[in-house]
Amino acid sequence: MIAEVIVDISNSEVDRIFDYAFDEEQAICAGSRVLVPFGNRKIEGYVVNIKETTDCPPDKLKTIAEPLDRKPVILKELLVLMHMMTESYHLRCVDVLKLFIPAQMRGGKVKELVRQYATLHPDYRQRDMNDLIKKTASAQWEIYRLLSDGQAHSVADLNRDYSAAALKNLVMRGIVSIESVEVNRTPYKQLANEAAHCVTLTEEQQAAVSKIEQAQDKTIVLHGVTGSGKTEVYMRCIAEVLQRGQTAIMLVPEISLTPQVLKNFRARFGDAVALLHSGLSAGERYDEWRRLLNGEATVAVGARSAIFAPVSNLGLIIIDEEHDSSYLSESNPRYPTHEVAAFRAHYNQCNLILGSATPSIETYYHAQKGDYDLIELKNRVNRHAMPEIEIVDMCKELSEGSPGIFSRSLDNALAACIERGEQAIIFINRRGYSSYVMCRKCGYVAKCEQCDVSLVYHKDENILKCHYCNNRYSMLDVCPQCKSPQIKQGFMGTQKVVEYLESRFPQVRVLRMDNDTTQGKDAHYKILSAFAAKEAQILVGTQMIAKGHDFPDVTLVGIVDADMSLHFADYRSAERTYQLITQVSGRAGRDRKAGKVVLQTYTPHHYVYRFALANDYSGFYKKEINLREITKYPPFAKIVRVLVTGENEQLAMAVLKSIYQEIETYSSTKREAFAYLGVMRAPLKRMQNKYRMQILMRLVAEHRTCIQAVYQAVDHYNTPKISCFVEINPNDLR
Repeated sequence: MIAEVIVDISNSEVDRIFDYAFDEEQAICAGSRVLVPFGNRKIEGYVVNIKETTDCPPDKLKTIAEPLDRKPVILKELLVLMHMMTESYHLRCVDVLKLFIPAQMRGGKVKELVRQYATLHPDYRQRDMNDLIKKTASAQWEIYRLLSDGQAHSVADLNRDYSAAALKNLVMRGIVSIESVEVNRTPYKQLANEAAHCVTLTEEQQAAVSKIEQAQDKTIVLHGVTGSGKTEVYMRCIAEVLQRGQTAIMLVPEISLTPQVLKNFRARFGDAVALLHSGLSAGERYDEWRRLLNGEATVAVGARSAIFAPVSNLGLIIIDEEHDSSYLSESNPRYPTHEVAAFRAHYNQCNLILGSATPSIETYYHAQKGDYDLIELKNRVNRHAMPEIEIVDMCKELSEGSPGIFSRSLDNALAACIERGEQAIIFINRRGYSSYVMCRKCGYVAKCEQCDVSLVYHKDENILKCHYCNNRYSMLDVCPQCKSPQIKQGFMGTQKVVEYLESRFPQVRVLRMDNDTTQGKDAHYKILSAFAAKEAQILVGTQMIAKGHDFPDVTLVGIVDADMSLHFADYRSAERTYQLITQVSGRAGRDRKAGKVVLQTYTPHHYVYRFALANDYSGFYKKEINLREITKYPPFAKIVRVLVTGENEQLAMAVLKSIYQEIETYSSTKREAFAYLGVMRAPLKRMQNKYRMQILMRLVAEHRTCIQAVYQAVDHYNTPKISCFVEINPNDLR
């Protein structure tokens, strides 16, 4: 028999099928991971198909050395998905295949965890041991007495607490038996399987569950206000799927959300739930993935990569907070999670639920057109009103002599919240202490030597840090250009807000949650658990605290600088600002106590704030969709960017011009398809010591054909030391 194999080398030159012979006794089939001879070495490969004949000459046909696993590790469904992704997103086969298995499996870096346990052999449980164990062998007697309870005890513990030599003696004489047991490394063990709370659905929730259960092979937009009980709807639908003997995938956008979701899901579904995300240890991720592959777990919960969970007979896929930008992978391999999810749902003829309080404009547009079914939850489950939002004009605050970080309204509201013993969340979407450092005398701004960006001051480490390449520099005492000591710090970040709060309310504990405080394993969980346990009254954080979290005692949310995402040169800036405000506001007043939001802005009359104040998503959507249609932005067009980067600026520019000329020639034959085509330097001109330049286009027709032509143009100029890649509707156009 012949196996078609993709070898595990990320290089376009060898990213193709190689035929290998194998003996039928090896039990190799499509989806198997194998070791194959390649050149003068042996490397791993993935079997993508089995056939009976080959065109390869017999003298050149090599044989598979050995299978690497006892059973196939890639489902047939995922092999079909591989072909879709390589064709649609212009990816290498091997890069897609590597998405389907834990990275540490490659090269055998992670394996099953096997532990040894000792038990007393049954023949010796009722015997007089005085003839078999010397009275002076105290360690042997201790081990014997411990094992007499009939329970298995860890060999490692016995060796540590007593004597390895004593245990070995008892084993050699057959008195003690040793058994090897495979042990699962379970993430978040501290989240015990609590009993599920009995929840009575509201009429809206029950109607939503009924509509979803009656649908088949549909994409359903679940648009529910914050606190409307979307998670309970998800769990009811999953329970129905499991009763049919099928499986489910539940995606969340942030790693910080997974402990809370996991806790709820374990309480409802127990060990049927497996967790997949990048924050797990290699062993934990491998064991959870293997439980799904073997059918021991039937519900996969995780971030973006969990869409590739190896579950068979899928009955439901859910993407929670579907609007979140993290669902678009922007590093190789690049793929949109929504499209991958839609493929898997259609392949299994099951439903795909897109849930959000603030659906993306594109998603809601398809729902309005009827491409997707729309279900709305307009009320909170507790029937309480949405939190009151107070908009504070910071220009007016400044003119009235209040130049501080917090307005008088926010400061007073926070003091009152603390006095009542309640909790508050302070949102500022910028980490660090200050966003730039500048000389007041000559205007010098400290920038990264490798990136065209300002350095951010981190006070706790007293360093300047680049948030793109992570380079670190000493803090300035004097200006390196004019030697002036007049150093000014720019816009504030989370560190500066925490410093202010600790000085303003010294009796109150403040927690900070951003990329700097969540680097360690389980760091998200520890911070959120401490806040949930009321070990702190104030939580300061970036957008990772903005969505999904449910803290009953949070009655105040302060948005320190609402304009931060509003003035980017990006067609989605208004949409992202509305989403952030709505999501973070939704953390207040989720239980019986009323919630309040204080929103600080320098542009209080912007239409985004008017719609956010009224919690009017429909009005915001109508305004935004009209602008998009007039200006030909998504969903009325696809934005395509060709980004060219390289350390040699002239060479990168030459490659850029060649690609542009080919695309320009092609566009002249498809004028009706191109609403815009331009070439320029990227707004972020240099990153990690590489110059960046781009070709931007907006396609309003024949998307697939035109995008394939762009891919071909990029392939024609594959130049060493120059990176060229294509992005479709990228999140970040910097």
